[in-house]
Amino acid sequence: MANVLSPKVLVVDDEVHIVELARLYLTREGYEVEGVGDGNQVMAKFGQLKPDLVILDIMLPGTDGLTICKEIRKQSQVPIIMLTARDEVTDKVVGLEVGADDYLTKPFHPQELVARAKALLRRARVEPDLPKVIRAGKLEVDLERHEIRLGKAKVQLRPKEFDLLALLARHPGRVFQRSELLDLVWGYDFPGYTRTVDVHVQQVREKLAAASITDPSIQTVWGVGYRLELSAS
Repeated sequence: MANVLSPKVLVVDDEVHIVELARLYLTREGYEVEGVGDGNQVMAKFGQLKPDLVILDIMLPGTDGLTICKEIRKQSQVPIIMLTARDEVTDKVVGLEVGADDYLTKPFHPQELVARAKALLRRARVEPDLPKVIRAGKLEVDLERHEIRLGKAKVQLRPKEFDLLALLARHPGRVFQRSELLDLVWGYDFPGYTRTVDVHVQQVREKLAAASITDPSIQTVWGVGYRLELSAS
């Protein structure tokens, strides 16, 4: 009998060896793993399993992974790792835009998959010592509602975008290196993946701008990283 306290992982991939490889390594870490190979069956399995983490391939028979990711996001903020068959920025950016928290390019090392799964599950846990609302100047970061407010202006961010802004808001004016943000927000630091930070910063900036929030702002410190800048007034 599976331990009911074990984190549940749904692996969605039509390549059986990928599902079995993920199952082998994740069950060693105490996770309960179930696999689905047909995109048309994913949402039904998702509703039955109520997983703590989803590992989702983009290319699937039936409904594709990007569409599935959108559907999951309509009802859940469960962490999602997107699998891509090609190492192309476009695939990765689109995956992040539709709600994925992270991505891996095939072929990948199973230990890296485990590291990313652990990081996302760790970050998904509620930290009870944090205040419910973080204030940076007039900006309010509501941790319970996953909402950003500046007066009447509001903006909804995806999970990692929200975590990134919340971290910066807790330390206004502090400069964070990209590798530091990758470790603190995503829970890992692999060389070459700092592009993930840049993509998320750009998305947060665009969403703040769309909500007419210009103060505070995320500033680039060239050659170093980013900081949240508050108005001097």
